[in-house]
Amino acid sequence: MAKEKDLKKAFDQHVQLEEFFTGFTIKGSQESGQPVNDYVIAQFAQIAAEVNACRKCQLGNMRTNPVPGEGNLNADIVFVGEGPGADEDAQGRPFVGRAGKLLDKIIAAMGLKRAEVYICNIIKCRPPGNRDPRPDEIISCLPFLKRQLELIKPKIIVTLGAPATRTLLETNKPIGQLRGKFHDFYLEDFSAPIKLMPTYHPAYLLRNYSHENRQRVWEDMKTVLAELGLEVPKDKK
Repeated sequence: MAKEKDLKKAFDQHVQLEEFFTGFTIKGSQESGQPVNDYVIAQFAQIAAEVNACRKCQLGNMRTNPVPGEGNLNADIVFVGEGPGADEDAQGRPFVGRAGKLLDKIIAAMGLKRAEVYICNIIKCRPPGNRDPRPDEIISCLPFLKRQLELIKPKIIVTLGAPATRTLLETNKPIGQLRGKFHDFYLEDFSAPIKLMPTYHPAYLLRNYSHENRQRVWEDMKTVLAELGLEVPKDKK
């Protein structure tokens, strides 16, 4: 009986968490009508083909499908996670499992659509058992992500979780110390920096449900909206 109550409590908490990011609205949000340059389209197709053929690390031989990324190639925001999970590996698409559904709700709460942003990971193949990516795997895969960012030229990168944040910022600091403020990310030594906002991974929110954690993520997203000049919605009561 106690175990059943614990399971019900966990289920109710997850429902509350997902509902928290449902129902916000922002006036004036619209999809980018800018045409995508043919060169950019061709380059993304080339990157996808190279990812598909890549065997630089062991993950290339263990995956079901590579997961290069998807979304708007003119996106102002790029969300970067750590790596594909089981659902992503099965479908070849990023963030389509439970964590992905929560990310969709967060994006919708921002007044945006999934098709308006770009979503990807620091590695393009699923690590066994959804473990964190290893340094050699990240080193092998990171050039793909950097090429994607160079082509998209986003105004803001949102890193989801510690592995993605530490990789792009080249730091070992905890995500709790890094989130909540913008950091400068440089693609090249002499390039203009891209603003990077670290926040908790949706999977972390699902595992560690609390009002404080979900509110921290929402505050991070409101900071992103404000930086882009978009209307920031009021918190639900």
